[in-house]
Amino acid sequence: MPKSGVLTRVARFSVRRRRLVLSFTVLFMVVAAVLGTRAFSVLQDEGFEDPSSESARATEAEGRFGGSAPDIVVVAAATDGDVDSSASTQEGTRISEELTSVEGVGNVTSYWTSGTPPSLRSTAGDSALLLVEIDGDLGDEAVAGVRDVADRAAEDSGPVTLAVGGGETIGVAFGETIEGDLARAESIAVPITLLLLVLVFGGLLAGALPLFVGVIATLGTFLSLYVIGSITDVSIFAINLTTALGLGLAIDYSLFIVSRYREELHKGRTVEGAVVRAVETAGRTIAIGALTVAVSLSALLVFPQYFLRSFAYAGIAVVLTAMVASLVSLPALLAVVGTRIDALRIFRRRNEHREEQGFWYRTAQRVMRRPIAVGVAVVAVLLLLGSPFLGVKFGSPDARMLPESEPARIAAEAIQRDFSGDASESFPVVVEDIAGDPAPALTDLASRVSDLDGVERVETATGTFAGGESVVPSGPQSAQYVDDDAGWLSVVPTVEMGSDEGESLVEAVRALDGDGDVLVGGQTAELVDSRASIWERLPLALGIIAVTTTVLLFLLSGSLLVPAKALVLNLLSLTATFGAMVWIFQDGHLSGLLDFTATGAIDTTTPILMFCIAFGLSMDYEVFLLSRIKEEHDRTGDNDHAVALGLERTGRIVTAAALLLSVTFFAFGTSGVSFIKMFGIGLAIAVLMDAFVIRGLLVPAFMKLAGDANWWAPGPLRRLHDRIGISEAEPIEPVDDAAGEGAGAPAVPDRVFTSE
Repeated sequence: MPKSGVLTRVARFSVRRRRLVLSFTVLFMVVAAVLGTRAFSVLQDEGFEDPSSESARATEAEGRFGGSAPDIVVVAAATDGDVDSSASTQEGTRISEELTSVEGVGNVTSYWTSGTPPSLRSTAGDSALLLVEIDGDLGDEAVAGVRDVADRAAEDSGPVTLAVGGGETIGVAFGETIEGDLARAESIAVPITLLLLVLVFGGLLAGALPLFVGVIATLGTFLSLYVIGSITDVSIFAINLTTALGLGLAIDYSLFIVSRYREELHKGRTVEGAVVRAVETAGRTIAIGALTVAVSLSALLVFPQYFLRSFAYAGIAVVLTAMVASLVSLPALLAVVGTRIDALRIFRRRNEHREEQGFWYRTAQRVMRRPIAVGVAVVAVLLLLGSPFLGVKFGSPDARMLPESEPARIAAEAIQRDFSGDASESFPVVVEDIAGDPAPALTDLASRVSDLDGVERVETATGTFAGGESVVPSGPQSAQYVDDDAGWLSVVPTVEMGSDEGESLVEAVRALDGDGDVLVGGQTAELVDSRASIWERLPLALGIIAVTTTVLLFLLSGSLLVPAKALVLNLLSLTATFGAMVWIFQDGHLSGLLDFTATGAIDTTTPILMFCIAFGLSMDYEVFLLSRIKEEHDRTGDNDHAVALGLERTGRIVTAAALLLSVTFFAFGTSGVSFIKMFGIGLAIAVLMDAFVIRGLLVPAFMKLAGDANWWAPGPLRRLHDRIGISEAEPIEPVDDAAGEGAGAPAVPDRVFTSE
């Protein structure tokens, strides 16, 4: 963790070697831009499952037998309304053969070429299915090839039209939608952010500097995702959120630096003196805040799902990039800008006023006159807003998270609606270590599984079973269901597997005894197993966050109560976010306005991920506020005055930073993927709630009630803090800028840059 001496040396190096620093910065941006554009090619669309779970073992074993759930499901609709007509049969057979020749396609099971099985025919008889398996790692190529076949069928206006769906197609659709969302979100966020920065600083030049750092962080995000994704699995969902996080934090951090720099210039310091002092003070806060965010994200590493770990890998890299850009590149740029920081002003400053007359100082004083009333009222409102989370239901991502016009979603809904058993949601039941001939054991288990509620049919080595009876004898494909002392069943459900009924079906199958080791796989089994592994590791993740955050805040404040208060208040700030997440995205309120389809469930990983990100951001603002309160308390020993003055000195900047960060998140809330939309809107709510409600009302109320106990710690811990704690550096004297290249003239004292 950087101490003031280290930050001082970093700042002086950046100022005096500004050309070298900026040259390396530009070089980094060029390299990041070139390599970062390849990020999408190495990112994955999976990662929600626990690789060591029963469901993962079942899926792996299923592949070993040579069978698997279809990667692509093509819905073929007969234009004459009859898939058994001569025209439909001829065209369906031709299309089946054409799909077989597509690069990357390993096998095609078609209604017309597999003996017209009823399971591949819609209940109305007007459409049929073609199940496509992909050979090797050519998923994207195979999907593109199958789509080409579908497009040609549409252009020819033949007797059959095709809709392409299935798991692989849905994954590709997610990637394409997210890539387009990213460009749209940035086109929205960047101009609005620049406008807000100009309003905050009153001028174009000062407002553009944080955006410059934001560009560095954004490019660094793509570079880190490309590098990390080339080494290990990284979820494609990480790209939008880490880009938003990097852009937002970079602007926040640079906002702190630029604001403190202007404040020091207005006190009469030279350019180098103001830059160094800004990095010593605001830079220290940035370093601690960045470390706090990184620690919160690092808790995601304890989970086995690489979807969650992706945000730790990429998020930590992005946070560090934003921090380094703010502490190294931005000071060099400030040294070049010098006293011209207020050039290109659009708005004139208001008249100077005393800090005790500021809005946030007066707000804190009013709160501290009635701390119990304010505290109880705010906590009650937050708990009320969070109450919908008590009814949360967990599910898995599916095609309904895509826009309604997306072909992959249209195909998925057609399968669910028009076919009696959803073959695209079939799941495997693997039986290993069978004693003797596997056939009787598979027959017995298939018969019992097929008799369960929610099962349409079961296919295995000895035939097809329905209602507890054999309905179709074994055929030429039976060999794929057995291997020495093991075999497997393919269970085709009649219920939606992402629903409560689907989970009940999985549990019912697992409850059946079999001759051998029975493993249930599939998406719903993965959901059940993933949820269990998350709950198992959740205490460890929360413990990591609580302990490390307590240690960091203790080193900053020398208090035990302040870290405890911060933990409690940050948890309260998330209640409204979690409540809104369920009320809007699970229950479907505002779905028309926000243009998404409510699935009635929230992904299992979502609360964990949002907690870690939002908690880190909340703690970031806590560190910024606490450092100014501590600075004033060390100087005067007056708790109430320190709280009010700390809030006054940070209120304007924290609220501006929160608005800027929320703009970035709200922009990503325009995503066509409801999963990303939920994160963008949810995190924006969390940031605004924390900056305006927690920092503006609950912090002064709680610190007033605690009084001098805010700064208490046992003797041994106090001595420990005195030895290794983080404290404010002594003010440096203005330095003659002539020592640095291109020195600027000393600033003319203006006024203290405080809240207006």
